Amino acid sequence: MKIIVDADAAPVKDEVIKLAGEHNLSVILVSSIAHYSLASYPSYVKTVYVEKGADRADFKIVQLANKEDIIVTQDYGLASLLLPKGCRVVHHKGYEYTDENIERLLQNRHLGALKRKSGERTKGPKPFTEADRQQFVAFFKNILEE
Repeated sequence: MKIIVDADAAPVKDEVIKLAGEHNLSVILVSSIAHYSLASYPSYVKTVYVEKGADRADFKIVQLANKEDIIVTQDYGLASLLLPKGCRVVHHKGYEYTDENIERLLQNRHLGALKRKSGERTKGPKPFTEADRQQFVAFFKNILEE
């Protein structure tokens, strides 16, 4: 089992890396080359960069993911591609995507897109807070200790 992070917009990379180290798990950070970083990570962390382009990181994550891997992403579409592979897919706000909730999440995303396309203004996601970070850490620890 490994942990893969959709790293372009993941606010919990450091927490995932720390917890993975405590559980002797490897981490792969997948990011667009547009987000290239000289950051140094522990030896159990690998960084994979993909070319710029819509969904390139998502396609790479699907390619790298295997059954029982844990993927951290906020992308519902990506989550829907990983669930059939037997992956555990989690959101950085501390919940898991499941066969039971993914349809509703995708439907809500689609309805929001239709509203925006028709000119209606919709609210964006709420800012990520320290409370959200703490909730994720507690949630992720539980997953790793199962």
